Amino acid sequence: MRRAPLALLALVLLAGCSSEAPKPVAPVAKQPPQQETLTGRMAFQKLYQAARLWNADARCFRLESAITKESNGRDGKSGVWRAIFASPGRGIARPFTWSGLTADDAPNPGVAPAGPEDSFNPANTSTQPFDIVYLKADSDQSLEVAQKHGGEAILKKDPNQPVRYILDWNPKKSQLEWHVIYGTAELDAKLNVAVNASSGDFVRVEK
Repeated sequence: MRRAPLALLALVLLAGCSSEAPKPVAPVAKQPPQQETLTGRMAFQKLYQAARLWNADARCFRLESAITKESNGRDGKSGVWRAIFASPGRGIARPFTWSGLTADDAPNPGVAPAGPEDSFNPANTSTQPFDIVYLKADSDQSLEVAQKHGGEAILKKDPNQPVRYILDWNPKKSQLEWHVIYGTAELDAKLNVAVNASSGDFVRVEK
């Protein structure tokens, strides 16, 4: 009867010697940073919240997209948006940017001021702030309209053609307008189509 514990102990020691050593855990592959693009209206909401923290009476008078390596605006969206807000009560203005990209040609992801405060003149019609309630049609909807007025032919001819978007108030018509620009700048654009940002209707071909 005394041999049973000894035999059991031998079996335990044998099992311990024959068990395999734990295998090292394979390192988890590092995931590339997610690149986010937004329509103008979605980006504006984020920028507007930040601007209201800057000044409670902040109102935007210009919103524009930026062309980057990861985002060329062909889908009505952009990875970088810049808005200039004014505080009429204090007579100052300040730009803010939203970025969804991690790239050397884009600001750091998130919303942040894009420059120092500057003076603002409420009597200047070229920088007239607009009310957020007028922004109903988005940048991707404006692209669809612009495509029907010359844009489709341009993108078909040049698949790499970038598209920019600018939103501002037209004081002559008292309406908010999207400018869909087929090019990196307004001056050298192949086409510039204005779209009513409230109704989504075609306004005019500016170039």
